[in-house]
Amino acid sequence: MKKIDGGVTAAKGFMAAGVYAGIKKKRKDMALVYSTVPAKGAGTFTTNMVKAAPVKWDIKVTKESEYVQAVVLNSGVANACTGQEGDTNNLLMAQAVANAMEIPTEAVYTASTGVIGKQLPIGVIQEGVLLLKAELKEGIWSGSLAAEAIMTTDTYAKECAVSFMIDGQEINVGGMAKGSGMIHPNMATMLGVVTTDLAISKELLQEALSENVKHTFNMISVDRDTSTNDSLLILANGLAGNTEITEKNADYEKFCEALSLVTTDLAKKMAADGEGATKLFEVQVIHANTQEEAITLSKSIITSNLVKTAVFGNDANWGRILCAMGYSGVNFDPDNVDLYIESVDGTLKLVENGMATDYSEETATKILSGKEVKATADMKVGIYEATAWGCDLSYDYVKINADYRS
Repeated sequence: MKKIDGGVTAAKGFMAAGVYAGIKKKRKDMALVYSTVPAKGAGTFTTNMVKAAPVKWDIKVTKESEYVQAVVLNSGVANACTGQEGDTNNLLMAQAVANAMEIPTEAVYTASTGVIGKQLPIGVIQEGVLLLKAELKEGIWSGSLAAEAIMTTDTYAKECAVSFMIDGQEINVGGMAKGSGMIHPNMATMLGVVTTDLAISKELLQEALSENVKHTFNMISVDRDTSTNDSLLILANGLAGNTEITEKNADYEKFCEALSLVTTDLAKKMAADGEGATKLFEVQVIHANTQEEAITLSKSIITSNLVKTAVFGNDANWGRILCAMGYSGVNFDPDNVDLYIESVDGTLKLVENGMATDYSEETATKILSGKEVKATADMKVGIYEATAWGCDLSYDYVKINADYRS
């Protein structure tokens, strides 16, 4: 298993493009990912009751389509809370890709991100599809352009790819994701597309993805808001030439490991790039009584605004961490908990058995000043653990979101 350069075009038979169509004022705003052959498709989607038009369409495609071959994405307009007109415009976007690429409409996934409540400029979208077809290419650069085109308040494009061997054949898994705000652990991500040349059954592809998000994208939070548009899509076209995986064997486990490497990397990049964030904040809960308790505790810490602001201020205010654990709903003994903080500048125990140690505030501040900071809560009661990722909460988060529509 090795990390390689690239994203959605790392796997055999996948092409991509990213263009400026005119939805936004200046930046690239449309992307297309295309498989040269029909591919198995799977997806996970937002748990928000308010679902954007593309989410509803993609759920239908995932359930009913025998295969998929393209994903078209736009940024700038979310196409959420747009009624029947929004559903119609989403269908027109899928049809535009289907006509351009000469594939069935039901083989096209759609995705949108941006301002809620605005209608898609469908004429611009349809012209944009033609631009995308003209620019569609293989290669790392094309994948990077697609990743750039789906950004909204992101400060950089997010890509990752890995390769491994099955049946003597090289298998590639690559992905791209966008997300900087309105991110909360409840599904997967804002928008994500993963591609692979692996041959695998549609049922196992869906099961692998659904299980994967529980420990990757569902473990990140920026602002406690679950988007109306969250979608993680995966396409597997089988061009690697391996024997199709139809059961949970060693080859399936290899794929799950590769998928986890890609999605964990993308999830951490999203958390680190949270709106206004200055650092990645990782929380690990260890020696918990159950897996569910470890997950709940780590999420409660990572989503606490008081903890996040303390991290921004490089303040070792460990009481806020214990407080967040205390209202999580998990029954535990606070007098049994140890707390640590860690970064490239070292590791420091702040709390032992629920009480402060004789730690140096100066050392704690130095550790918390790093670009990547980790807090560990040792429950000392069991064997289970979980890790969540988030970011600090800065002044700029309010400014970015106060000005978002303008």
